[in-house]
Amino acid sequence: MSSETQDDLVFKALADGRRREILDLLKAGPRTTGELCARFEGTLDRCTVMQHIGVLERAELLIARREGRYRWNYLNVAPFRAIYDRWIAAYAEEAVDLLSRLKRDLEASAAGRSTTAGSRPARKKR
Repeated sequence: MSSETQDDLVFKALADGRRREILDLLKAGPRTTGELCARFEGTLDRCTVMQHIGVLERAELLIARREGRYRWNYLNVAPFRAIYDRWIAAYAEEAVDLLSRLKRDLEASAAGRSTTAGSRPARKKR
């Protein structure tokens, strides 16, 4: 069995739409496991929701804490930041630089056209 890196676990967890939906629910604030299961009532059974929560926990995207009879689930944004820093930030910086150069070039081109726009083109004779 191959050992999965933390990045692999995060990407695997995010690959499923239902797990992303759970994370979206937690973005609004912590929820109990019962509340998460109730959200999927009629489409997923409790056991399946618990399996999805387990995948999110192994990826450290979800932190669960017991308080009395309740199990509270919290969104952990730290793995998202690690993915952003490693995989997205460098590409985003290049894209922003490219867009800035494009904007500058387009503005320079437009400025060049506006200085020549002062002279009207000759009208066509009929």
